[in-house]
Amino acid sequence: MRRTAFFISDGTGLTAEALGHALLAQFEKIEFERVTIPYIDSEEKALEMVKRINKAAETDGERPLVFDTIVDSHIREIIGRADGFMVDIFGTFLNPLEQELRSSSSYTVGKSHAINNEGSYERRINAVNFALDNDDGARTRHYNEADLILIGASRSGKTPTCLYLALQYGIKAANYPITEDDLADQRMPKALKPHKEKLFGLTIDPERLATIRNERRPNSRYSSIQQCMHEIEEIELMYRRERIPYLNTTAYSIEEISTRIMVATGLKRHR
Repeated sequence: MRRTAFFISDGTGLTAEALGHALLAQFEKIEFERVTIPYIDSEEKALEMVKRINKAAETDGERPLVFDTIVDSHIREIIGRADGFMVDIFGTFLNPLEQELRSSSSYTVGKSHAINNEGSYERRINAVNFALDNDDGARTRHYNEADLILIGASRSGKTPTCLYLALQYGIKAANYPITEDDLADQRMPKALKPHKEKLFGLTIDPERLATIRNERRPNSRYSSIQQCMHEIEEIELMYRRERIPYLNTTAYSIEEISTRIMVATGLKRHR
């Protein structure tokens, strides 16, 4: 079964996307064609959107799902004329909130993604720069500035996780790859010893690691299942011996990995 789902907004569309994806994830037996359309902020664009929704309904033989975070009531009304199943995210929640808070909403487009706190924004930008500058063990001398140091095998998800932690939480996260040289004597790398309390390990199923590495270096020793099994076994042994908390990333998205790390370490989002 296949359905079309539109995520539309008069802003970036990120809120409609996030909430829509979370809801659709509960329907695993249905395949969705997901379409995000941002900046529907005029009557002309709204009318074009109606045509697009109606065309999808005609092609699919089923009403498309339409998740919207449109603030302007007139534009919402136009979109509502389309042959789609409407999920009006703001309309559903803002009215009850206004009643409970006994206050009117500002109805400001893009408010959820605005730079309301310049200090928080600067912190996130600085954290992203820190993650980039301290990627792959590049500058271990800066580890005293880190909130967190991710360690693990090459291609186990360290870099994207560091960047997500920086962008979403303002966490200064460095990462250090555990190499064969580090595993040879089963000792913690010298550069990491002074910062043991900041370490968090990532691991991954060897089969999955081999698949990922084969995309980068096909048919190499680096990507062989034997090498991946050896590295993961030795790295997990190091984690246990050194009492370093760690997480198997195989079944998790970057968002889930990051959230689980935040919970496990007790780190707080910088606001």
